[in-house]
Amino acid sequence: YQGAASATGYQGAASATGDYGAASATGEASIAVASGIEGKAMGALGCAICLVERGEWDGETYPILSAKAAVVDGKTIKPGVWYTLKGGEFVEVEG
Repeated sequence: YQGAASATGYQGAASATGDYGAASATGEASIAVASGIEGKAMGALGCAICLVERGEWDGETYPILSAKAAVVDGKTIKPGVWYTLKGGEFVEVEG
């Protein structure tokens, strides 16, 4: 719950699997993955982010509604900016 993970080394991976978790990738060619409820991810230029959007509790789980990955290119996905997934699209959020 509200965990944080950071990949700072070359080709590292950071994974935040808990609810409201945050993952960042600042090492060269690294990836940040956030798969819990309202997770967020950010990366440096050339890194990748991967996010999962979850629905409401269905009595057993918070079902996956969508998942999306992208490379931080400086245009579509900005370096050093936190993102979450809403309606299957990346949305900027506060850090």
